[in-house]
Parts: sequence; structure tokens; C-alpha cells
Amino acid sequence: MRVARAYWDESRSHRYSLVFALPLLLAYELLEAVAPVRVAGGVVRNGADVILTGLFTAAFGPRGPMVFMALVIGGALVLIWRDRGEGPVRPGYFGLMLAESVALALVFGAVVGLATVQLLGPLRSLAAGVGGTPLQRLTLSLGAGLYEELLFRVVIVAFLSHLFRLAAFSRFTAGTIAVILGAVLFSAFHYVGSLGEPFRIESFVFRAVAGVAFSSMYLLRGFGITAWTHALYDVAVLLG
Repeated sequence: MRVARAYWDESRSHRYSLVFALPLLLAYELLEAVAPVRVAGGVVRNGADVILTGLFTAAFGPRGPMVFMALVIGGALVLIWRDRGEGPVRPGYFGLMLAESVALALVFGAVVGLATVQLLGPLRSLAAGVGGTPLQRLTLSLGAGLYEELLFRVVIVAFLSHLFRLAAFSRFTAGTIAVILGAVLFSAFHYVGSLGEPFRIESFVFRAVAGVAFSSMYLLRGFGITAWTHALYDVAVLLG
């Protein structure tokens, strides 16, 4: 019991969570280099990635993406270094975190899908119309797991929660409102832009429920496990 408790607590810490997420970043950037998703007009990157790097491009010009990546990696290293006094790193935890992410990805689709079916009825495939080679679909899946969690959970939900706390809401109320608003924004994000999907109420509700689930998972299990769960779920959907 003590070992399980130690794993539960420590796997959420920056030194485990951020190191665990690093292979997703490296794999996504490598796949974007060797198997980019191309459409008329250029190369497609994950939309959340484009939003984040686009803000830095607007501020810093062509060097913006490099500045963004340096801040992401540098910030992660600072947080990991800050946890250096928490005791020895247990490499076996990373294997357990991967196993947990696989299990959560398997459970995630069934639970969120069932919740959506109870609200709206049978779902059509969310992967319909997603083209490209299997390697390109893998690229999109890894990018979604990494950058959508970074944008919608780490940035937006955290920002909204802090904003409502400043407005004198309790921690629980502020967090609940932030999770719900973040979930709606996460779902709506998939229909925006020239490459956005046609709006369907069942897919919107599914993704909104998924947004609540991912936000709850992020608060309970940290960024690394949530990002891997999201990525693995998308891999199963897009490559299945």
C-alpha cells in the first residue's frame, strides 16, 4: 500500500511527469520532419501547436518557434531541477506510468463514449474523413496528445482557474468552472479553421465530455500521463 501511494504521488511530480512527456515531444518533432502531413498550401501541424508557436512567431518573427521550444524545454528543466531534492529517481516508475497510460486510454474511449451515447444516442466514427498514411496519422495523434494537453489543460484551464480565484470564487468552484469552460473550448477548437471538421453535435458533446475527463485526469495524474493517454487513445482511433 505504501509503495502504491508513493508511486501515485511521485509520478505526478515534475521530475517524473515532464521527463515522461519528453519522448512524445521528440517523436512528434521527428515525425513532422520525416512524415509531415501535407495538404494544398503546405504542411499541417497539430492545431494547438500552431496556436502556441504562432503567438511566438507574431512576437519574435521567424525565430518564434525556436524561442517557444527553448522556453518549453528550459521551463521543464527548471521544474525538474527544482524537484531534485525529492529523493532518488526510480526508473521503474516510467514503465508503470506507460502501463497506466495504456490502461487509461483503453478505458477512456469506453467511458466517454458511453456517457455521450447516454446523452445523444449512437455515435458515428470520429475518425471518418481523416486521411493520410498511417505514419502521418501517428504524427497527428502524438501532436494532439502533447500540444492539446499543453494548451487546453496546462495553459487554459490553469489560467481560467486562477482568474476565477481572483474573482473570489472558492478553489473548488473556480476549478469546476475552468474545467467546463476549457472542455467547451477544447471541443470547439476541432471545428475552427480551414482544416476544421464539419460541426456535428454528437462529436462536439463527445469531445466536451472528453475535455472534462482529460482535465480531471490532468489534475489527478499530472501532465505526462494525461498527454500519453490522449496520444495513445488518438493512435487507437486513427490507426485502428
